[in-house]
Amino acid sequence: ALHEGHIVSAQELTVLLQPVFTQNSRNLILFLQDTLSIDDFTYLSESYGNKNPFQNEILQSSPSSLVLPAVDCEATSYLLSFLQESGDWKLTNVTHLDVSQLEVNTSKPNFLVIQLQPLLSQLTEFVKLYMFLFIDKIIGRLTMDLQEQGINFSVIYTAVRPSRIPRRTDVVGELRRQLMATEEEGSLSYPPLNVTTGNDVCILFHASNFSLRANSSVFIDLTNATFLTQNVDISSSECSDINTTLSLKYTKPVNGISSLEIRFLMTNKFYGGSARNWSSLDAVEIVQDGEKFAKFNVSAISAPAEYSFHCQLVGTSNLYPARLIPSNNEAKNWDVFISRLQIQGFNVENNQFSYASDCTGFFTPGIWMGLVTSIVLLWILAYGIHVIMQLTTNSRFDDPKGPALSVPQTE
Repeated sequence: ALHEGHIVSAQELTVLLQPVFTQNSRNLILFLQDTLSIDDFTYLSESYGNKNPFQNEILQSSPSSLVLPAVDCEATSYLLSFLQESGDWKLTNVTHLDVSQLEVNTSKPNFLVIQLQPLLSQLTEFVKLYMFLFIDKIIGRLTMDLQEQGINFSVIYTAVRPSRIPRRTDVVGELRRQLMATEEEGSLSYPPLNVTTGNDVCILFHASNFSLRANSSVFIDLTNATFLTQNVDISSSECSDINTTLSLKYTKPVNGISSLEIRFLMTNKFYGGSARNWSSLDAVEIVQDGEKFAKFNVSAISAPAEYSFHCQLVGTSNLYPARLIPSNNEAKNWDVFISRLQIQGFNVENNQFSYASDCTGFFTPGIWMGLVTSIVLLWILAYGIHVIMQLTTNSRFDDPKGPALSVPQTE
């Protein structure tokens, strides 16, 4: 029995999933999300009244169900490869979120992997609620389509990473204040991708979410393939003191794309104004199937050459602090989402990231608003004090018992 607070390991997860492989129905659907936690179910279900995003009738009417509140991240990342190796599955990646035209051969076991829409970390709880409502409708529509086709199936709903991280308690030795400090969210739960020249590491690359969307429909999540399973070819990467190229090649990342290469082009230049070298990410290139070439210019990604670069959100959205700007027509067909990006292409020491230069400067819009408001209020206060100090009283007063006071006009 699983007790409260128990974290299910990879070995325990394989044992718990054995009934899926022994039942008569060998059709398995895996709904895979980027982030998810049990708190999303309890908090969102109880905080917004009737707008409960987890009321799918088909899932609730299932004859059997299993809820695992806490599963090890390594176990969930291992889940996809484990399921593929556990049987003679016919693997189908569903990215268009419509199985009405999907032909399922029930004589063979089928394994459907459905990539759900990612949830960005900067979304408010209210927006997340409607995102979950949308996801719940997707799950309901897909399962209903399969049920109408008379197909028996089992469903697994999970995510690659947790959306909520428990607060750390081992902070006894970390009592110093940190400017603009944020709660550590396990961004380095897996090691960064590194490129070596000989015995030396020359490039380090890390992200908590690395995904693309082609033609506004085909979603490609490259996080696991890049950092966990490292099913990526980096042999075409190049390192030098001036120019560095990080090349990531993927084979059949999704159905319909046989090969995909992503290049990060970085330069190291000396600037006389600051009397130091600065490294910058100048461009990002995407090559699909060796033919379609998309190029993005990059804004606001630079750091001193001795530092690494870090940014919470990088992508094609106008809302991101570091943007990828399409420079040709093919690039307009791609959407890029990178969260908690950290990259270093020069001066890597001890196989670790150097101090990170963040894309968010010290004077954020909120700080500027606070400073301007404080200056206006201080000016009003100073003006009021100045007016009060200029007030004067009469130097002579009329005595009603004495003669009338005569004040000459010259005084």
